[in-house]
Amino acid sequence: MFVYAVPCSIVHQSRNSSFNGKTLRMPCLRLRLVTQSSGMQMPVVMMVKPKIQFIQGTDEQTIPDVRLTKSRDGTNGMAIFTFDQPSVFDSSGEIGDITGFYMIDEEGVLQSVDVNAKFVNGKPSIIEAKYIMRSPREWDRFMRFMERYSNANGLQFIKK
Repeated sequence: MFVYAVPCSIVHQSRNSSFNGKTLRMPCLRLRLVTQSSGMQMPVVMMVKPKIQFIQGTDEQTIPDVRLTKSRDGTNGMAIFTFDQPSVFDSSGEIGDITGFYMIDEEGVLQSVDVNAKFVNGKPSIIEAKYIMRSPREWDRFMRFMERYSNANGLQFIKK
């Protein structure tokens, strides 16, 4: 097993406590590496369950229908998410307003403000959110999110 030590001065910027003026003794931070049988070293990476949010901090429970379009030259594309009876309508009055469309995974956050609600008989029924990709890099990043999200939620890709 290999252990990397991070100097204490990097982790703890100040060793003096302003509370009582005494020097604090803090242990050094040690990070363990996982080794495979091949001897290859890999740092431990924390995984985040992929999720979608309309209000930051509140996960959307409804699984969307997702339609994808891509230009012939592959330079741009669009994903249209349709949520039928999304759970955000149940809690938006208590928690706050819909602030955008956030797709969150271990790589970070993809976001859009192109969010529309459709009403039936005066009550919100459907949310449609659009995410536009303007480069092959953005397309690839989106596809990595969708692969993680679909694996976590049992979705399948059907080409039409």
